[in-house]
Amino acid sequence: MADKNTADIGFEKEIWDAACVLRGNMDASEYKSVILGLIFLKYISDSFELKYQELIKEGEGFEEDRDEYEADNIFFVPAGARWKDIASVAHEPIIGKTIDEAMAAIERENKKLKGILPKNFARAELDQRRLGDVVDLFTNVKMADGADEKDLLGRTYEYCLRNFAEQEGKNAGQFYTPSCVVRTIVEILQPFNGRVYDPCCGAGGMFVQSAAFVKNHRGNINNISVYGQESNPTTWKMAKMNLAIRGIDCNLGEIPDDTFLSDQHPRMKADFVMANPPFNLTPWGADKLKEDQRWQYGTPPASNANFAWMQHMIWHLAPEGKIGMVLANGSLSTQSGGEGDIRKNIIEADLVDCIISLPTQLFYTTQIPVCLWFLNKKKARPGKTLFIDARNLGTMVTRRLRELTDTEDGDIQKMAETYKAYVAGTLENVKGFCAVVSTEDIAKKDYILTPGRYVGIEEQADDGEPFEEKMTRLTSELTVLFDRSIELQNEIRKQLGALGYDI
Repeated sequence: MADKNTADIGFEKEIWDAACVLRGNMDASEYKSVILGLIFLKYISDSFELKYQELIKEGEGFEEDRDEYEADNIFFVPAGARWKDIASVAHEPIIGKTIDEAMAAIERENKKLKGILPKNFARAELDQRRLGDVVDLFTNVKMADGADEKDLLGRTYEYCLRNFAEQEGKNAGQFYTPSCVVRTIVEILQPFNGRVYDPCCGAGGMFVQSAAFVKNHRGNINNISVYGQESNPTTWKMAKMNLAIRGIDCNLGEIPDDTFLSDQHPRMKADFVMANPPFNLTPWGADKLKEDQRWQYGTPPASNANFAWMQHMIWHLAPEGKIGMVLANGSLSTQSGGEGDIRKNIIEADLVDCIISLPTQLFYTTQIPVCLWFLNKKKARPGKTLFIDARNLGTMVTRRLRELTDTEDGDIQKMAETYKAYVAGTLENVKGFCAVVSTEDIAKKDYILTPGRYVGIEEQADDGEPFEEKMTRLTSELTVLFDRSIELQNEIRKQLGALGYDI
C-alpha cells in the first residue's frame, strides 16, 4: 500500500498556493467555502461535459435531457453555468457574479444541491483579478470521472480541508478529523456493507474513508448506505459537497440540526457507527433530556456530553452493530457526575471490544490526550477486551503535528492486525503495547479502561552487562559528574563575586 500521509502531490499544492494568494485578508473560516465551492463546481462541470460529449456522439439529441444525467448519478449543469462559460469571462469584472449565478442555476436544476453551494464570489473583499487566475488554473486540469481524476479531486478537497484545519486551529474541530485517525477506525471496523452512521459528521471524513476502504478491497461502494447529522450549517454543506464529488449518496438529514435535541434519524439502526464527537462538550441540552430513552446505562452529566454521545450511538446500533469513536482520555477513568457508573454498566453489558490510547499531537485542534473506543454488540471474544497502548506510535511531520503511518507495515496496519489477531484468538500479549483482559480483571481495577494499566511496561533488552559491574561503572561516572558540578558551582561563585555579588 502506498504511503498516503502528507505527500504534496502537484495539483493539490498548486491549488492551495493559489488559494492563499486569492484569500487576501479574509479569515480561513470565511474563505474555506470559496475555494472548496470552486473545486466542486469544476468537478461537476467536467463530469457533465464528459457525459454531454458521449450523448452528442450517440446523435439522438438527448444531450440537454436532465434524465440522461440523473440516470448516471451526474449533476445536470445548465447552459450558462458550465465551466466554459465561466472560463470565458475569467478576466472580466463579472467573473464573481458569473460564478454566483452558475451556482444558483445548478441548485435550481438539482434538488440534492438546494441551498448547499456557496454564492459569495462577487463580494468586494474577494479580489476578482486573482479569482480569474485561479479559474485559469482549474481550466487546465480535467476533473471528470476518467482515470484518476475523481481521485485527484478528492485528494485536493482533503488537502485543502487539512490546511484550513491547520489555519483555523481550535475552531477546526467541528469539521475535520485527521485522516490517519479516521483510517485507523475504518481499518479496524472494516465497513464492507450495511448502514454507516456518524451523528456528528463534520465534513464527512468517516464516510469518505469508509468508501475508500471498500474500493481498496475491491468491494462495491453501493453496498454501504451513509447516514449522518451535523449541526453547523456551513460544515453540513461542506459534507454534502465532499460526498457528492466522490459519488457517495448520503442522507445527512433534511437540515443541519442538534443531534441530541433533534435526531434526524430517530429509527435508524446502523451496522457501523463512526464518530469524533466534540470533546467534553458542555452545555449539550441535558436539562431537556433527563428521561430520554437513549440513556440505557445511566443519565449523562450536564457538565460533559461524552457518555451522552456514546449512549446515543449505542441506541442507534443494529443487533450486530459496531462503534468506533474518538474520545478524550478522561472518558477512560472519570468518576464524576455518574460517569464511572455509566462506564461500568457499559462494560458489564459486554459492549467494550477494544480501547486504544493514541499518541499526542495528532489533532490541529487540541493537545488533549485522546483514545479510541470500539464497542460491539456481538463480540467475537465475549467477556474479553483488547487494550492497545499506541502512545509511542506515529511520526512527527511538522514541529507541531504527528501522523500515524499508513504503509504496508505502518502504524495503522500494526493496530489493525493486532485487532484481527485478537478476534481470531491468536494474539499474544506484548508488554507495553497490547493485552487481552477479562471483564473480571477490569472490575478489579474499578472499571477503569486506561490501556497502560493492563499492558504494563515494555521489557528492556538485556545488554549483557552483569548488574554489579553496571552499578560500579554508573556510580563511578556519577562521582565524576558530582565533582565536576562542584567545580562549576565554585567557578560561578567566583565570577559573580568579581561583579560584586556574593552567594
